[in-house]
Amino acid sequence: MSEPAQKLRIDKWLWHARFFKTRSLAAKVVSAGKLRVNGQPISKPAYMVSALDVLTFPQANDVRVIRVVAMGERRGPAPEAQMLYEDLDPPKPREAAPQVPRFEGKGRPTKKDRRALQQTRTDLLE
Repeated sequence: MSEPAQKLRIDKWLWHARFFKTRSLAAKVVSAGKLRVNGQPISKPAYMVSALDVLTFPQANDVRVIRVVAMGERRGPAPEAQMLYEDLDPPKPREAAPQVPRFEGKGRPTKKDRRALQQTRTDLLE
């Protein structure tokens, strides 16, 4: 007879794969109903996940779509954890930093420009 498919609790797998710093944080995300397994919402951290399941969950400001590849024996280093899943979401390009407002297209005003501005302001007040 063949062995039964290996399964692991969803909160424990998310912790093993290093998506969450602690197992209790992973359990909170699952308990809040924010995780989907193969498109079905899951609200119990004891749900058993197996290989080839697709997980969808929020992490920071992104929504992660992950395919489970392996179960894992322990919470090992990051390279070992990355072997447990396949990321199905393409990497998003990083947004450019916001532009700093420029002073008349020349950048930041120089000391000479600042003195000239202060002089015109004081002239207007007198």
